[in-house]
Amino acid sequence: MTPMQALRGTRDILPDETPLWQWVEATARELLYRAAYREIRPPLLEQTGLFERGIGEATDVVGKEMYTFEDRGGRSITLRPEITAGLARAVNEHSLMSQGSVLRLWHVGPAFRYERPQAGRQRQFHQLDVELVGSADPRADVEVIAIATTLLQTLGLKSLTMDLNSVGNGDDRQRYRDALVDFLTPHKADLDSDSQSRLDTNPLRILDSKNERTQAIVQTAPNLLDYLAADSQRHFDRVQQGLTDLGIAYQLNPRLVRGLDYYTHTAFEIQSADLGAQATVCGGGRYDGLMAQLGGPSTPAIGWAIGLERLTLLLKQLNVEPSTAMDVYVVSRGEAAEGKALNIAQTLRQVGLAVEMDLSGSAFGKQFKRADRSRAVLCVIVGEAEAEQGIMQLKWLGSGEQVALSQASLGAAAAELKHKIAAVRQAS
Repeated sequence: MTPMQALRGTRDILPDETPLWQWVEATARELLYRAAYREIRPPLLEQTGLFERGIGEATDVVGKEMYTFEDRGGRSITLRPEITAGLARAVNEHSLMSQGSVLRLWHVGPAFRYERPQAGRQRQFHQLDVELVGSADPRADVEVIAIATTLLQTLGLKSLTMDLNSVGNGDDRQRYRDALVDFLTPHKADLDSDSQSRLDTNPLRILDSKNERTQAIVQTAPNLLDYLAADSQRHFDRVQQGLTDLGIAYQLNPRLVRGLDYYTHTAFEIQSADLGAQATVCGGGRYDGLMAQLGGPSTPAIGWAIGLERLTLLLKQLNVEPSTAMDVYVVSRGEAAEGKALNIAQTLRQVGLAVEMDLSGSAFGKQFKRADRSRAVLCVIVGEAEAEQGIMQLKWLGSGEQVALSQASLGAAAAELKHKIAAVRQAS
């Protein structure tokens, strides 16, 4: 019988990969805590109307990519294709804005889109999502962008560039949309088929087409930045000045519109030169109208998402690997010794040491080889003689030094062993 396999577009994140994911998440968690962001955990399932109203029915996400089904109650349910709409729904539903003037939120978890799978892009994918809700101040835009760049730099990424644009408010966008349609209509026959469809439904997305012929046409299209009203331009000027003051480099890209209808004003993407065609590792922007679209009060907000599949792929390419080395490896042989080994491992774990206990029962020579492969600092050895005498052997794997220690005194000595192991790690 052929073994069952994961669905196309999904993948198992295996034990040799999870330390990298855990390190990324822990780094983000610490940085966001220091910036006063609090975690929120919305459900994966939402009413389909949430995304139709929030993202836009004319978008590719809603029109082509959502996993939507009817549940047993006859309701249309969708596996979330992105996270922001669900967070906005939660803010409205629980009146979270009543707790203060500004909400700083973050979430990490899976989302689902029916796309063609490729490196760094899966049908079940994972995002780290950061949102600042309740402030129209341009400093909010700068803050969330600064947090994104700080996180990526802290993780060790260097070959990064940022595209920045403003899509203005609703009126700005409508004026630009009309001008863009007027410009593109005479070229409709020369556009790719997707762009021809978008000309009537979502013309701004044509600017983001990857088709070479379409891209050649839009090179001379009207510039979105020329259609910003005075207030929109002032907001964008202050965002640019704030980024400059923080030393955050960016380049203006008037064709950057992002793929979702809810964006207003600031839009940005951070790319890595090491990712090839799928270069964007972080993207986001302001969405001042989304809360009202979902039935809540008019509430300004800005946020971003980082795709963790792409990010971890990039970190692997750059040979960024968090340490998974054990502190202690415990070897034993013989029934009495194996029972003692379990007690020893548990005692050492209780003081905060990472301990692996060999369960193979094989010859000491084979167990010692596994101890070396574990990259542990200390090997604890219990054989039949040690079990009978009530002792253990402590072997420091770097130097080869070996000393005996009474099993009864391990509890008192464990803290000192932990300190010595930390000193050895730091010296190496």
